[in-house]
Amino acid sequence: MRFATCCLAILLTALVLGQLASAQEMGKSVYLAAATSKFVNFPSVPECTMGAVQRGDPSKGDATLLLKAKAGCKIPWHWHTADESLMMVSGRARVEMKDGSPAVLRAGDFLDLASKHVHQFTCLAPCLLFDVSTGAPFDVHYVDASGNEIPPEQVLKAKPAKPAKKAE
Repeated sequence: MRFATCCLAILLTALVLGQLASAQEMGKSVYLAAATSKFVNFPSVPECTMGAVQRGDPSKGDATLLLKAKAGCKIPWHWHTADESLMMVSGRARVEMKDGSPAVLRAGDFLDLASKHVHQFTCLAPCLLFDVSTGAPFDVHYVDASGNEIPPEQVLKAKPAKPAKKAE
């Protein structure tokens, strides 16, 4: 079942990327309506989060993703090889960083994370946000409490997302 889902996600991503690449190669502007975006689960990311490729190819490098996640969805402590910029479109999320203060992100808020910056992300209300990754393919490296990298399977098999706490 997971293999079939992964193949479907790859196929959908390839179709969208093919259309985008054609337009970008011709030097045309690209418009993608959020309402028509094809959201899929990405490998190594909790199932409560889905994404739609808006530009680029996340498996090869620079990419813009439109992500949505359910209230209570948590992406545990992790880092990315690429630099990551997040822009909240709607909802509310809590981001915690190993070397900084936590923040609650709301519509219009922006967060910029350097490569290998350890953080975790929890949607407090249903979230819709843009994720722009630059400088490397999109990846997720989970870490334990000591900062040691752990396999995604160890994190993703954990308990399902709990309902979000009341507004902060």
